[in-house]
Amino acid sequence: MSAPAIKSHEFEHATDAAIAACGGNAREAVKKLLVENAQLHDELAMAVPAVSYGYSKGWHARRRCDGDMPK
Repeated sequence: MSAPAIKSHEFEHATDAAIAACGGNAREAVKKLLVENAQLHDELAMAVPAVSYGYSKGWHARRRCDGDMPK
């Protein structure tokens, strides 16, 4: 897995912002983030077959072998 685009100290601010966006309800924030993550996962799963192996330089095939992507 590659390094996250957000630095670790920025996660603190992002966490606070996500909870604040849900009226201070941390459980609701986690639920919304899980839903968003699932949607992004589904979008990626649909996009992978549309991208050729050569264009992606084998990226999605390597990720599938590593178990990072849905099959």
